[in-house]
Formats: sequence, structure tokens, C-alpha cells
Amino acid sequence: MPTQNNQELVKKDILDLQQKLKSVSLPGDLSLKASSMVDRLERMFFQGFYSQEFEKTRHYIDWITKVPWDKRAERAIDLTLIKNTLDKHHHGMGEVKERILEYMSVLKLRTEKGLGTARAPIIFLVGLVGTGKTTFAYALSEALGRPVARVPFGGMGSARDLRGQSSLHLESEPGHIIKALTQVNVKNPIILLDEIDRVTEEARADIMGVLVELLDPSQNNRFLDHYIDHPVDLSEVLFIATGNNTSNVATAVLDRLEPIRMPSYTDQEKITIAKDYLLPKAIELAGLDVNTIIIDEELWPNIVRPLGYDAGIRTLNRNIEGIVRKTAKMIVEKKAQTIHLTKDNIKDYLPK
Repeated sequence: MPTQNNQELVKKDILDLQQKLKSVSLPGDLSLKASSMVDRLERMFFQGFYSQEFEKTRHYIDWITKVPWDKRAERAIDLTLIKNTLDKHHHGMGEVKERILEYMSVLKLRTEKGLGTARAPIIFLVGLVGTGKTTFAYALSEALGRPVARVPFGGMGSARDLRGQSSLHLESEPGHIIKALTQVNVKNPIILLDEIDRVTEEARADIMGVLVELLDPSQNNRFLDHYIDHPVDLSEVLFIATGNNTSNVATAVLDRLEPIRMPSYTDQEKITIAKDYLLPKAIELAGLDVNTIIIDEELWPNIVRPLGYDAGIRTLNRNIEGIVRKTAKMIVEKKAQTIHLTKDNIKDYLPK
């Protein structure tokens, strides 16, 4: 027979779970399901299965109470602010910026008339490594005032990674989509589906099948994660997908996306990006004054392409960050107060 002390501990466990359920607003039928699970624990205690059942129940309740069933990121829609923020972070990309502004215009009109949310365009940014696909989602997060969560598809080997596994299994958890929602704690975030073309060949068909449901407006208002086992409304999520190409993406998925090809930057465009975006940002992050680094105009082609052609800007960004770090070190060591890069010393600041 269970001891008095054990019975008191069980009562405390159950009371804690009951209070946790009362502290959040759950869908009615899910709340009833969770409450019945807690009620069953006391019976399980006297049958000798309490410990395992308690862990499963506690784990499940932890997850369902983290899901933002009715929490939203609320910010008035200001198209000028959105445009200026996107322009501040990304040079060019006029087509994708225009799509976002169109969607936010419709959403603003519908909100003002009390018509609810609008179907968001599901933008698929396609391009080579380093062309700004992933960073655009983070700039968009700042522009819209919505948090962003990234779901990496590179190497994904099972549809369970997206949809979760039944809570009947002791070690099971929700899939990446539900985890993304719990990470940002709102039901209308930006979810970045990163590198959807890079899932494993063996799991491609199953994963693409889940993506069809995830991205279809007629289905994603009742997305079913196998662990949560209750429909979750994803209709207010703004999905942004990225990939290096479209050849490994199923036709049914492509039909639900708006592919926008990211441009490969010319050297002149990279110089503009470096001067107007990358260098000021790197200087700010390093805690330097804006006029600490002076670069002769004739040096920019060497900074942009020190080791040959690169379609993206990752190498360029590393070069800029390297210049800024070396400058910071010299200032801390009191070897200089400002740095003037010329053709005579530029090699000291670029990768060997």
C-alpha cells in the first residue's frame, strides 16, 4: 500500500498540474482531455504505474500549455516603416519587398473593416548561397514587429521531424512546427522554412506531403501534430521558404509557393552593399565610432573580390568583419585611434 507520505506527494504533483492547466487558455476539448489525464493519475498511483504515467502526462501538459493558442504579436501596420526597415537591411530585392507590402496593405484594409486576417503569400526565395535568403526573414521580422523562428530542412530525414510523434511513446515530442510556435510564443510569427530542397532522398516524399498541408490555406488552419493530437491554427503564420534550386521540391509544394529568384550580385552592387550596409553594421556591432575606419575608394574592388568571384556576399561580409576586428584590436592596444586603409596596407587587413 502507498504510504501517507507518498500520497501527499502525489496530491501535490496533481495539484501542480491542475494549476498549470488553469493558468492558460486551452481549446475546450483539449482542456477536458488534459484534465481527464490528470484525474487518471491518482488511480494509476494505486495500480503501481504512477511514475511512468506522471512523466508522460507532465511532459504532455508542459507542451500544450506552451502553444500560443490565442496570443498574437500586435503592432499597427505602417507601410512606410516596413519599407524603410527592409531597405535598411537589404539592397535591391524589389520584387519580394513589393509582395510583402501588397500583403500588408490587404491585411491593413481587412483589419480596419473587421474582416480578420488575410491569406499571406508564401514566398519561396531561390538562389545561391550568400545571396541574402535567410537574412531577409530576420529583416522582415523587424519590419513587421513579429518574431521569427527558423525550421532547418537540411538533412531532415523523417516527416516526424515536422509533425511529431504520438504522445503514447515516452520519449516523444512535438515536431519542429509546434516547437517553432512555442519558441516565439505567438500564433502569427514568421516561420522560416530554410533549405526545403535539402531533405534526404529517402524522406523527401513524406516531408513534401506534410509541406503541402502546412502551406495550403484550406488545410493549415487545422494542422495536426501527432504529439499534440489537436488541430493547431497556422493560418496567421507568415511562411518564408528558401532553397538553392527548385528541382528537388515537389510540384504540389511549388504550386503553393511564390518562387522569387534571388539575384547574383555584380561587383558594383556588392560595393554598394558593403559601403551602405555591411560596414556600418559591423562598425556598430564592434562598438566603434562611425568614422573610425576610412577606406580609399579604389580599394573596394579588392575588398569585394580578394579571392575570385563569389555570387553572394558571405565572403564579402567576412572580409568586412575581419577589417573591423583588426581595427578594434589596434584601438584597444592603443596603436591607433583611426584606421586609414590604402593600397599600401590593405593586404594586412584581407585574408591571406
